[in-house]
Amino acid sequence: MKNSKPSITIYHNTRCSKSRGVCELLEEKKVNTNIIEYLKTPPTQKELKSLLKMLGIKASELVRKNEPLFKEKFEGKKMTQAQWLKALVENPVLIERPILVMGDKAIIARPPELTLEFLKKV
Repeated sequence: MKNSKPSITIYHNTRCSKSRGVCELLEEKKVNTNIIEYLKTPPTQKELKSLLKMLGIKASELVRKNEPLFKEKFEGKKMTQAQWLKALVENPVLIERPILVMGDKAIIARPPELTLEFLKKV
């Protein structure tokens, strides 16, 4: 199946340089890309659970710790997985980006060069 073009979904923030860098890499490699601007179309709790399972991480590990909102509202709080899921769904700006999904595999593409490794593996 190496000859068929893969299709990747990217959870993208247009204001993030890393996220834009990944989009540029995918374009250069001519990868069919489904772009989800997750700040405009946030993932549901079910979608987020699925992403976390593919990433193999807990909800708290998907949180952008440098985000001002995190520092204002969440830093230092002890929260359960369910509470973090709710916080991420209600505040998608807290979701680390960009997230790439292909089939049942996903990565957080930071730095953007991880995209190239991901494309080789899937």
